[in-house]
Amino acid sequence: MNPEELQLRRAVVCGSGLLYWAGVVFQARRVRKLIGRSPNVRPRAVKERILWFGWFLIILVWIGQPLVLGASTTIPGLRLIKILLHPVSLVIGLAIVAIGYAGTLWTYATMGSNWRMGVDPKESLMLVCGGPFRWVRHPIYLLQMVMLTGAALLIPTLISLATLVVHYFCVRLKARDEERYLERLHGRAYQEYSSHTGGLFPRLIGRRAVANNAPPAAT
Repeated sequence: MNPEELQLRRAVVCGSGLLYWAGVVFQARRVRKLIGRSPNVRPRAVKERILWFGWFLIILVWIGQPLVLGASTTIPGLRLIKILLHPVSLVIGLAIVAIGYAGTLWTYATMGSNWRMGVDPKESLMLVCGGPFRWVRHPIYLLQMVMLTGAALLIPTLISLATLVVHYFCVRLKARDEERYLERLHGRAYQEYSSHTGGLFPRLIGRRAVANNAPPAAT
């Protein structure tokens, strides 16, 4: 792999991380203006604080790894997996990162003022069933995984792969808490919605889309 290609890979991964998390900050400020209060940005419980530490590690690797990476890196975990450094991985990685971010913007637009970073048990929201929510209940987490997978293809290291694993367990825990909240809030309506949608991944067998005018509940 020539130095120019490595520079491109590094720039795309670092830039996508900066763009994504800057977008999260912008989204939080936008929703705050819409609802007149914080969209549950600050973690409330110990479990959420621990998960925030996991997010911090993910952000650190996503944005920081490309800055310290070099073709001759000898730091354990930062060595490039050469078998994955193929022109095909560059094209696929670029495409996956772009698709992941475009899908994230679509999800933000679908959620509107219902977007939240954390759960407030005292708050009542609508259940968003349109857009990507017709297939999965947690499209934002899925799309984060998509972008991190693209980043791992662009910069294939053991740390990139480990970040994917950490991210998966973090979103599984967070998604479980959100679903418990929604089931308490909306009961049978949420159970019906969950019965024909995937959690983090679309159902491939026996799936049916939810109509855009499905019964209201929360995100």
